[in-house]
Parts: sequence; structure tokens; C-alpha cells
Amino acid sequence: MDVSVTPLVERIARVLAGQHISANGTGQEESAGKLVDLKWPEYRDDAVAVLRTLREPSQAMAAAGDLAVWERMVLVALDEAKLGVAP
Repeated sequence: MDVSVTPLVERIARVLAGQHISANGTGQEESAGKLVDLKWPEYRDDAVAVLRTLREPSQAMAAAGDLAVWERMVLVALDEAKLGVAP
């Protein structure tokens, strides 16, 4: 499995920014990469909200894996966000 070097909160914020900016989402920009690079911090609070929601897995998710590991991983991502690991 690949492991990202980019903090999860930044990756989520970039997806949200891309969704709003890119013509591939709900935006207008045909080439949105540079704008996403510039604007993703504006979506950081939304990304943190997504992470907070992920703390509680669905029943199907819980049945598929280790709940304690899941919780620790999500809490670490939230701690990274609090510490400002993401620029």
C-alpha cells in the first residue's frame, strides 16, 4: 500500500477545493491545478469537519476492520491538523 507524505487534512481540502473550482466538479476552471494549490487552505476547516465525521465508522466499516486502529489513525490526522502540520 502506498503511504502519502501529504497530511490527510490537506489532501481532503484539496479535493474539496478541486470539486468547487474545477469544471470536472461544480466549478468553471478547465485547468484548476494552480488555483487548487492557491485556494486549498480555504477549505481546511471543511476538511477537518470531514475528519471529525470519520471518527465513527459505519457498521460495514466496523465489521471489516479494527476499530481501535481506525480511531487512532483518524485522531492522529486530527492532531496533525491541530498542530498545523499542513501548511
